[in-house]
Formats: sequence, structure tokens, C-alpha cells
Amino acid sequence: MQTVKAKKFLGQHFLKDLDIAQKIADSLQGVGYDLVLEIGPGMGVLTQYLLAKPIETQVVEIDRESVAYLTKNFPQLEGKIHGSDFLKMNLEAIFGGKSMAIIGNFPYNISSQILFKALEYKELVPEFAGMFQKEVAQRIAAKPGSKTYGILSVLTQAFYDVEYLFTVPPHVFNPPPKVDSGVIRMTRKADFSISVDEKLFIEVVKTAFNQRRKTLRNSLKTYNLPPETTENVIFAQRPEQLGFEAFIELTQIIIAHRSH
Repeated sequence: MQTVKAKKFLGQHFLKDLDIAQKIADSLQGVGYDLVLEIGPGMGVLTQYLLAKPIETQVVEIDRESVAYLTKNFPQLEGKIHGSDFLKMNLEAIFGGKSMAIIGNFPYNISSQILFKALEYKELVPEFAGMFQKEVAQRIAAKPGSKTYGILSVLTQAFYDVEYLFTVPPHVFNPPPKVDSGVIRMTRKADFSISVDEKLFIEVVKTAFNQRRKTLRNSLKTYNLPPETTENVIFAQRPEQLGFEAFIELTQIIIAHRSH
């Protein structure tokens, strides 16, 4: 049987452990969406378990060799293989506004970008599950106060509840990566709207964490807030001490200052 050669430039590491593939597929709860979109299916080790579920599965794969393999070996995917770059896809247009779960064994080199793209389309994505490099998975799920807590944690947890599910060792891949992997599940919050301008909220979070050793009084200096505003106790803290709610509050403070 023909196989696909893993390509380094695409960050491909093919999972070969079927039990783990089944576990990842089963991490989806399967409610509240019309279809499952798998990113980077490769030779379909995870895809086969998704296709066994009672919900439509579509896949997006940038590697032409993998597309040819999937087309030949998974006839049930006919018309459901998107041979393109997920990061450039307009999900709203391609899927006609249908809601979807996103899943995959994500290439490490673009896994954070995949997550940010899913967050951009959060109105369409009630659930997201997948495999990241372990430390990235831990960062997404980290709670305030931990060393790994950062931009990814805040921006994800503002909209989703995140669970770190399990760790995957390197030897179950071909070729094996140099690090452990981690699988997470994200479930969108019942109320996932935030009460401030989202662009500014993201900017405030990134600005604060770009100088994570400093207190917010110093790291947010570019906003030229008056001294009486920065006397608020929140500004004496460092970014990793704050939950997403506090970052929303910070954004509100900055908006109030700008409107005066």
C-alpha cells in the first residue's frame, strides 16, 4: 500500500498509534455543530475514526501527496477534501456559515496560528480539539499565576473553556518529533461575547505580555494613562497574575480614558 513521505518543511509527523488516534477523535463531544473539519489529515489515521461518527467530516490538507492518498483510500471523502492552506481559508464562505468543530494533529510550526484563526471564527466554532507540542498545549490551558500563562492562555480562555486531556510521547509518530505532544479540548462558553472592543482587548493583552516581568503600570505606558488612573491596584500587578476578566477591565479603563 502506497504511503506518504513526511515532509519536514510542512512539519509533518504522522501519528501511527491507532488507540491515540481514536482517543483524539473521541475527545470531541459532538454537539452544537453541523460538521467536523480536520486540519492536516495526512494519511487519515485520525480521519478514519471521525468518519465512523454520525456527523459529516471534511478535511483540509495542503500536501498534494496526502490529498492523492486520501482521495484514493477514503472514497467517502469525495467532494470533502479541501486541498488548500487552512490559514488562508475563508471558513464563512467555504462552508456557507455552517458551525463546525475543528480537530487535528497540528503541525507544530503553525499550531498557534491555527488556534488564532479558529478564534477569529469563534462564532462558527463551538468546539476545538487537537494535538499541539506539549508546552504549547499547556500554555493554552494554563491558569493565572503559572509561569506558562501568557497571551495564548488569555485570548483563548476569554472565549473558551480549555481542558488539557493527555500527553502523547514522541515514539508513536513517524518520524518521531523531539518533544512530547499534548491534546487539549476547547468548548466555547455559553456567552462568548466580551464587553469591550475585541481588537483593543487583544492589543492590550499582547502589549502587557510583551514585557511580562514589568508591572502593568510600566508595560502599558504607551497608552499614556494619567497617574490617578494607574493608581488603581490592578496596575501594580504583572500580566501573568490577571485572569481574562481583569484584562477586559483594563481595556475598559483605557477606553474610558480615550473618551475623555
